[in-house]
Amino acid sequence: MKAHTPLISNTKCECGHQNPVGTVLCEACGKPLEEKDLNSSENLEMRYDGVARRSQRDSPGVIDRVWNFFSSVKIAIYLIVLTLLGSMLGTIFPQESTFLNIDASTYYQETYGTAGNIYYILGLSHTYESWWFVTLLVMIGASLVICSLDRVLPLYKALTRQKIRKHRQFLTRQKAALVVKVAEDPEVWVARIVQPLQKRGYRVRTDGGALLAEKHRFSRWGPYVIHIGLIIFLLAVLARGLPGLNMDQHLAFPQGDTVRIPDTSLYLKNEKFTVEFYTEEEMPKEFRGTKVLPKLYETKAVLYECTADCADPSREPQLTEVARHDIQVNSPLSYKGLKAYQFDYDLTPVLRSVHPELTNSSTGEIYGKFELDMKNPQRSFQIGPYTLELKEKYMDFGLNEEGQPVSKSPYPNAPAFLFLIKGPDLPEEGQQYFYFPKQIDKEQFQQAAINDKLGGSGRYLELTLSSMSDVDFSESTAYLNVRVDRAMPFVWIGAGIVMLGLILGFYWQHRRIWLTVDDGELVLGGHTNKNWFGFRREIVSILEKIDMTVDEKSLDNGGGLA
Repeated sequence: MKAHTPLISNTKCECGHQNPVGTVLCEACGKPLEEKDLNSSENLEMRYDGVARRSQRDSPGVIDRVWNFFSSVKIAIYLIVLTLLGSMLGTIFPQESTFLNIDASTYYQETYGTAGNIYYILGLSHTYESWWFVTLLVMIGASLVICSLDRVLPLYKALTRQKIRKHRQFLTRQKAALVVKVAEDPEVWVARIVQPLQKRGYRVRTDGGALLAEKHRFSRWGPYVIHIGLIIFLLAVLARGLPGLNMDQHLAFPQGDTVRIPDTSLYLKNEKFTVEFYTEEEMPKEFRGTKVLPKLYETKAVLYECTADCADPSREPQLTEVARHDIQVNSPLSYKGLKAYQFDYDLTPVLRSVHPELTNSSTGEIYGKFELDMKNPQRSFQIGPYTLELKEKYMDFGLNEEGQPVSKSPYPNAPAFLFLIKGPDLPEEGQQYFYFPKQIDKEQFQQAAINDKLGGSGRYLELTLSSMSDVDFSESTAYLNVRVDRAMPFVWIGAGIVMLGLILGFYWQHRRIWLTVDDGELVLGGHTNKNWFGFRREIVSILEKIDMTVDEKSLDNGGGLA
């Protein structure tokens, strides 16, 4: 319904009712108020029974213009289309969030070429977390709210203030209309039709020779129930970006290690990881001889909650067991909204700690042994008369473009430690010593040559391992997908409300019948928001109950009656 100019400035109807400025039909009797409608025979616009909406003000201010922008259905469609296009762009290549450990700045170019690099530069590799996509969702939410308020308030006003007796032109210009001559007294005639209407489920109100029958008014709220559900759904989706409401991380848990779950006070320990493989006879024929398939992989997990010393890195956190579960595929560990799913595994042994000995390479004297943890080593060790201070730690040793030592990853693939040794027969400032726990790394990175350069040719102190009993390693690593989604219940609630709104709107129709009997003439007008053919058949059936035979075609007032 387009904006309009009222016929009379005070919009007062001949029935005496004072209507708000901008109203098309009199709220009391339903008579058209616009000059162009007075002599028309077209069907009336009954969407809001002629009540004006805020978006139809003649002289809108700044706030009204914003309101008008978001209340436009056309704008809402544009926003939805733009959001769908943005979603499609986000599916061209995989999003960054789908990978465990990649360097996005190089991955897309190396994998997809120039198109992948452009995709990354434009920020499409994280489309669904981008500011513009979130802004579109917020604008759709604002449009839903304002569209609903702009329409539901006048609709509520129109439906709750309905008058029984309507103007003749209001009745004859309904899509279903009937005008016939009757001989009975008006009140007697109206009383006869009340019972057939009530049997059809209508709620009937009478006023002398006038009648209003109505049923299934609640179905008119279906679209607005859908809007409420969509608003809750969008708010829940946006809330997933808030800290603490959503987590979806893939974490490594070496066997025997207790690992803190980021952004929580929870720790998870992988007590034991087990994997079983199909035998050759058990495997499907198409896979025999080609690959080995796992039949079962399971992580015996224990979940702890930190109760004390949680934020002090210098102290061991105090942990209390809160859950225990054997995690398998589709059988996660669950605790207060947190779920840990079995995602992957790695059977490569992972070094956890070593117990090297400090020895004198010239005399063979052993000064002592100490424990060197790969992830959280002590900063200082006292070995006999010597003090070892840990200066640098590299979990995955490598060299950058300038030739400086760096750690390529946070995992102990090639651990290296730089110590400063102080004690007898050493320079006062101490002697630097590079130590690689793995023998393969000692050879690859030439530990002896590095230390000769750091300590000079007179170096005699060495760190060595006497046996494999001095090496502690995890036999395997379980990769778990840890999820927290406290907004998901609200997503389902929103989806459920949307479904309720769809059911209300699709399976019921709001039907109204107005009827007046004056001066021996019966005037009937009927309106429904959909299923006009069924509505006309129902009116014919009701009239037949009071011995009035009416052809269904005679109710079809497609062009209106004069």
